[in-house]
Amino acid sequence: MARDTVSVDQIINDIMLTADGDDYANNANGVVLRNYALRGIREMGFDMLKRIKSLKLPVNTDNSTIELPEDFVDYTKIGVVGSDGLIYVFGENKNQNMAMKYVLDSNDNPVDSNGDGIYDRVDAKGDATARASLSDFESYTFRNFLYEGNIGRAYGIGGGKYSGEFRINYEQNRIELYSTAGYSEVVIEYIADEARSENPSIHIYAENALRSYIYYRLIERKANVPNVEKSRARQEYYNERRLANARLKSFTKEEAFKTIRKNYKQSPKG
Repeated sequence: MARDTVSVDQIINDIMLTADGDDYANNANGVVLRNYALRGIREMGFDMLKRIKSLKLPVNTDNSTIELPEDFVDYTKIGVVGSDGLIYVFGENKNQNMAMKYVLDSNDNPVDSNGDGIYDRVDAKGDATARASLSDFESYTFRNFLYEGNIGRAYGIGGGKYSGEFRINYEQNRIELYSTAGYSEVVIEYIADEARSENPSIHIYAENALRSYIYYRLIERKANVPNVEKSRARQEYYNERRLANARLKSFTKEEAFKTIRKNYKQSPKG
Protein backbone atom coordinates (compact mmCIF):
# COMPACT_ATOMS: atom_id res chain seq x y z
CA MET A 1 0.00 0.00 0.00
CA ALA A 2 1.22 3.49 -0.80
CA ARG A 3 2.55 5.54 2.08
CA ASP A 4 0.10 8.37 1.41
CA THR A 5 -2.95 6.16 2.05
CA VAL A 6 -4.49 4.41 5.03
CA SER A 7 -6.67 1.30 4.77
CA VAL A 8 -10.31 1.22 5.80
CA ASP A 9 -9.65 -1.80 8.02
CA GLN A 10 -7.02 0.14 9.94
CA ILE A 11 -9.41 3.06 10.50
CA ILE A 12 -12.21 0.75 11.66
CA ASN A 13 -9.96 -1.12 14.09
CA ASP A 14 -8.70 2.16 15.53
CA ILE A 15 -12.25 3.47 16.03
CA MET A 16 -13.30 0.29 17.85
CA LEU A 17 -10.21 0.31 20.08
CA THR A 18 -10.45 3.97 21.07
CA ALA A 19 -14.25 4.14 21.64
CA ASP A 20 -15.08 5.17 25.24
CA GLY A 21 -17.84 3.65 27.31
CA ASP A 22 -19.91 6.86 27.26
CA ASP A 23 -19.42 7.39 23.53
CA TYR A 24 -22.65 7.60 21.54
CA ALA A 25 -21.17 5.21 18.97
CA ASN A 26 -19.47 2.78 21.35
CA ASN A 27 -21.77 -0.15 20.52
CA ALA A 28 -21.23 -0.15 16.75
CA ASN A 29 -19.84 -3.38 15.33
CA GLY A 30 -17.24 -3.77 12.62
CA VAL A 31 -19.75 -4.59 9.87
CA VAL A 32 -21.70 -1.37 10.42
CA LEU A 33 -18.53 0.70 10.64
CA ARG A 34 -17.22 -0.78 7.41
CA ASN A 35 -20.51 -0.10 5.62
CA TYR A 36 -20.41 3.58 6.59
CA ALA A 37 -16.71 3.78 5.75
CA LEU A 38 -17.31 2.53 2.21
CA ARG A 39 -20.20 4.94 1.78
CA GLY A 40 -17.94 7.77 2.93
CA ILE A 41 -15.24 6.79 0.46
CA ARG A 42 -17.80 6.90 -2.34
CA GLU A 43 -19.21 10.25 -1.27
CA MET A 44 -15.81 11.91 -1.09
CA GLY A 45 -14.16 9.84 -3.79
CA PHE A 46 -16.17 11.09 -6.74
CA ASP A 47 -15.72 14.74 -5.71
CA MET A 48 -12.20 15.23 -4.38
CA LEU A 49 -10.56 11.79 -4.15
CA LYS A 50 -10.93 10.47 -7.68
CA ARG A 51 -8.89 7.32 -8.17
CA ILE A 52 -7.72 7.07 -11.80
CA LYS A 53 -6.67 3.65 -13.07
CA SER A 54 -5.12 2.56 -16.36
CA LEU A 55 -5.52 -0.94 -17.77
CA LYS A 56 -4.69 -2.74 -21.00
CA LEU A 57 -7.68 -4.95 -21.78
CA PRO A 58 -8.12 -7.65 -24.44
CA VAL A 59 -10.69 -7.20 -27.21
CA ASN A 60 -13.22 -9.92 -27.92
CA THR A 61 -12.60 -10.26 -31.64
CA ASP A 62 -15.88 -12.12 -32.20
CA ASN A 63 -17.97 -9.01 -31.62
CA SER A 64 -15.38 -6.22 -31.04
CA THR A 65 -16.26 -5.69 -27.39
CA ILE A 66 -14.33 -5.18 -24.16
CA GLU A 67 -15.66 -6.17 -20.75
CA LEU A 68 -15.75 -3.26 -18.31
CA PRO A 69 -13.69 -3.56 -15.08
CA GLU A 70 -15.61 -4.35 -11.91
CA ASP A 71 -14.76 -0.98 -10.32
CA PHE A 72 -15.52 1.09 -13.43
CA VAL A 73 -17.42 4.35 -12.85
CA ASP A 74 -16.63 6.53 -15.85
CA TYR A 75 -13.93 6.72 -18.50
CA THR A 76 -11.38 9.47 -19.06
CA LYS A 77 -9.54 8.00 -22.05
CA ILE A 78 -9.88 4.97 -24.32
CA GLY A 79 -7.44 4.20 -27.12
CA VAL A 80 -4.52 2.13 -28.33
CA VAL A 81 -0.77 2.41 -27.83
CA GLY A 82 1.08 3.22 -31.04
CA SER A 83 4.56 2.15 -32.07
CA ASP A 84 5.86 5.46 -30.70
CA GLY A 85 4.52 4.68 -27.22
CA LEU A 86 1.78 7.33 -27.38
CA ILE A 87 -1.90 6.60 -26.78
CA TYR A 88 -4.13 7.29 -29.77
CA VAL A 89 -7.62 7.86 -28.41
CA PHE A 90 -10.95 6.69 -29.76
CA GLY A 91 -13.92 8.98 -30.15
CA GLU A 92 -17.18 8.21 -28.36
CA ASN A 93 -20.10 7.64 -30.70
CA LYS A 94 -23.33 7.25 -28.76
CA ASN A 95 -25.24 6.68 -32.00
CA GLN A 96 -23.27 3.51 -32.69
CA ASN A 97 -25.36 0.40 -32.28
CA MET A 98 -23.79 -3.02 -32.67
CA ALA A 99 -27.18 -4.57 -33.30
CA MET A 100 -27.80 -2.20 -36.24
CA LYS A 101 -24.99 -2.68 -38.77
CA TYR A 102 -26.54 -2.53 -42.20
CA VAL A 103 -25.39 -4.02 -45.48
CA LEU A 104 -24.40 -1.14 -47.78
CA ASP A 105 -23.98 -1.05 -51.53
CA SER A 106 -21.14 0.67 -53.45
CA ASN A 107 -22.84 4.05 -52.88
CA ASP A 108 -23.10 3.47 -49.12
CA ASN A 109 -26.87 3.08 -49.32
CA PRO A 110 -28.64 0.39 -47.25
CA VAL A 111 -29.50 -2.75 -49.21
CA ASP A 112 -33.04 -4.15 -49.41
CA SER A 113 -32.43 -7.50 -51.09
CA ASN A 114 -36.08 -8.62 -50.89
CA GLY A 115 -37.63 -5.32 -51.92
CA ASP A 116 -40.00 -5.39 -48.94
CA GLY A 117 -38.84 -2.13 -47.34
CA ILE A 118 -36.78 -3.98 -44.74
CA TYR A 119 -33.04 -3.40 -44.90
CA ASP A 120 -30.48 -6.17 -44.60
CA ARG A 121 -28.19 -5.85 -41.62
CA VAL A 122 -25.10 -7.69 -40.45
CA ASP A 123 -25.24 -9.43 -37.10
CA ALA A 124 -22.37 -9.49 -34.58
CA LYS A 125 -20.62 -12.37 -36.38
CA GLY A 126 -20.80 -10.70 -39.79
CA ASP A 127 -23.60 -12.87 -41.23
CA ALA A 128 -26.04 -10.89 -43.36
CA THR A 129 -29.03 -12.85 -42.12
CA ALA A 130 -30.73 -10.44 -39.76
CA ARG A 131 -33.31 -7.93 -40.97
CA ALA A 132 -34.20 -4.45 -39.70
CA SER A 133 -37.13 -2.22 -40.56
CA LEU A 134 -37.05 1.28 -41.97
CA SER A 135 -38.29 2.71 -38.69
CA ASP A 136 -35.35 1.12 -36.87
CA PHE A 137 -32.93 2.65 -39.35
CA GLU A 138 -34.37 6.14 -39.00
CA SER A 139 -34.39 5.92 -35.22
CA TYR A 140 -30.69 6.75 -35.02
CA THR A 141 -29.69 8.22 -38.40
CA PHE A 142 -30.96 10.98 -40.67
CA ARG A 143 -31.48 11.24 -44.41
CA ASN A 144 -29.38 14.04 -45.79
CA PHE A 145 -31.12 14.55 -49.14
CA LEU A 146 -33.20 12.88 -51.80
CA TYR A 147 -31.96 13.42 -55.36
CA GLU A 148 -33.42 11.77 -58.47
CA GLY A 149 -34.85 8.92 -56.46
CA ASN A 150 -31.55 8.15 -54.72
CA ILE A 151 -31.13 8.43 -50.98
CA GLY A 152 -28.20 10.60 -49.93
CA ARG A 153 -25.54 9.60 -47.43
CA ALA A 154 -26.47 9.52 -43.77
CA TYR A 155 -24.97 12.08 -41.44
CA GLY A 156 -24.84 12.68 -37.71
CA ILE A 157 -22.89 9.55 -36.77
CA GLY A 158 -19.59 10.44 -35.10
CA GLY A 159 -17.09 13.00 -36.32
CA GLY A 160 -13.50 14.11 -35.91
CA LYS A 161 -10.33 12.22 -36.67
CA TYR A 162 -9.87 9.27 -34.33
CA SER A 163 -8.22 5.88 -34.47
CA GLY A 164 -11.65 4.34 -33.96
CA GLU A 165 -14.97 4.84 -32.26
CA PHE A 166 -16.63 3.27 -29.25
CA ARG A 167 -19.82 3.21 -27.27
CA ILE A 168 -20.21 2.17 -23.63
CA ASN A 169 -23.04 -0.30 -23.15
CA TYR A 170 -23.80 -0.15 -19.43
CA GLU A 171 -26.67 -2.62 -19.69
CA GLN A 172 -24.36 -5.39 -20.95
CA ASN A 173 -21.29 -4.10 -19.06
CA ARG A 174 -19.05 -3.70 -22.07
CA ILE A 175 -17.35 -1.27 -24.46
CA GLU A 176 -18.38 -1.68 -28.08
CA LEU A 177 -15.71 -0.78 -30.65
CA TYR A 178 -15.98 0.24 -34.26
CA SER A 179 -12.64 0.24 -36.06
CA THR A 180 -11.30 -1.22 -39.27
CA ALA A 181 -7.85 -1.79 -37.75
CA GLY A 182 -8.84 -4.93 -35.80
CA TYR A 183 -7.14 -4.11 -32.50
CA SER A 184 -6.54 -6.99 -30.10
CA GLU A 185 -5.83 -4.81 -27.04
CA VAL A 186 -7.13 -1.44 -25.90
CA VAL A 187 -5.90 0.89 -23.17
CA ILE A 188 -8.56 2.36 -20.90
CA GLU A 189 -8.07 5.11 -18.33
CA TYR A 190 -11.04 5.34 -15.99
CA ILE A 191 -12.38 6.60 -12.66
CA ALA A 192 -12.47 3.67 -10.25
CA ASP A 193 -14.82 3.01 -7.36
CA GLU A 194 -12.39 2.54 -4.49
CA ALA A 195 -15.13 1.01 -2.33
CA ARG A 196 -15.16 -2.02 -4.68
CA SER A 197 -11.45 -2.74 -4.36
CA GLU A 198 -10.17 -5.74 -2.42
CA ASN A 199 -8.51 -3.61 0.25
CA PRO A 200 -10.13 -0.13 0.18
CA SER A 201 -7.99 2.79 1.29
CA ILE A 202 -8.20 6.55 1.48
CA HIS A 203 -5.65 9.34 1.23
CA ILE A 204 -4.15 10.19 4.60
CA TYR A 205 -5.22 13.82 4.16
CA ALA A 206 -8.86 12.68 4.24
CA GLU A 207 -8.55 10.22 7.14
CA ASN A 208 -10.10 12.57 9.72
CA ALA A 209 -12.87 13.45 7.28
CA LEU A 210 -13.77 9.77 6.92
CA ARG A 211 -13.71 9.26 10.70
CA SER A 212 -16.02 12.25 11.14
CA TYR A 213 -18.34 10.92 8.43
CA ILE A 214 -18.60 7.51 10.12
CA TYR A 215 -19.44 9.05 13.50
CA TYR A 216 -21.95 11.48 12.00
CA ARG A 217 -23.80 8.72 10.13
CA LEU A 218 -23.77 6.40 13.16
CA ILE A 219 -25.59 8.85 15.45
CA GLU A 220 -27.70 10.55 12.78
CA ARG A 221 -30.83 8.43 13.42
CA LYS A 222 -30.33 7.50 17.07
CA ALA A 223 -33.18 8.72 19.29
CA ASN A 224 -31.02 8.88 22.42
CA VAL A 225 -28.52 11.31 20.88
CA PRO A 226 -29.27 15.03 21.42
CA ASN A 227 -29.87 17.16 18.34
CA VAL A 228 -27.04 19.42 19.43
CA GLU A 229 -24.57 16.53 19.19
CA LYS A 230 -25.96 15.52 15.78
CA SER A 231 -25.53 19.07 14.47
CA ARG A 232 -22.01 19.27 15.91
CA ALA A 233 -21.01 15.96 14.29
CA ARG A 234 -22.42 17.05 10.94
CA GLN A 235 -20.58 20.37 11.06
CA GLU A 236 -17.35 18.67 12.08
CA TYR A 237 -17.58 16.33 9.09
CA TYR A 238 -18.01 19.18 6.61
CA ASN A 239 -15.18 21.15 8.24
CA GLU A 240 -12.84 18.16 8.00
CA ARG A 241 -13.94 17.59 4.41
CA ARG A 242 -13.12 21.18 3.44
CA LEU A 243 -9.74 20.90 5.15
CA ALA A 244 -8.95 17.67 3.32
CA ASN A 245 -10.00 19.19 0.01
CA ALA A 246 -7.74 22.20 0.62
CA ARG A 247 -4.77 19.95 1.39
CA LEU A 248 -5.34 17.75 -1.64
CA LYS A 249 -5.63 20.75 -3.98
CA SER A 250 -2.86 22.85 -2.49
CA PHE A 251 -1.17 25.33 -4.82
CA THR A 252 2.59 25.38 -4.26
CA LYS A 253 4.93 28.33 -4.65
CA GLU A 254 6.70 26.65 -7.58
CA GLU A 255 3.38 26.14 -9.37
CA ALA A 256 2.58 29.84 -8.89
CA PHE A 257 5.93 30.88 -10.40
CA LYS A 258 5.42 28.46 -13.30
CA THR A 259 2.01 29.97 -14.05
CA ILE A 260 3.37 33.51 -13.89
CA ARG A 261 6.26 32.70 -16.22
CA LYS A 262 3.87 31.06 -18.66
CA ASN A 263 1.43 34.00 -18.69
CA TYR A 264 4.13 36.64 -19.09
CA LYS A 265 6.20 34.84 -21.72
CA GLN A 266 6.96 37.25 -24.53
CA SER A 267 5.91 36.40 -28.05
CA PRO A 268 8.40 36.65 -30.91
CA LYS A 269 8.07 39.85 -32.93
CA GLY A 270 7.87 39.70 -36.69
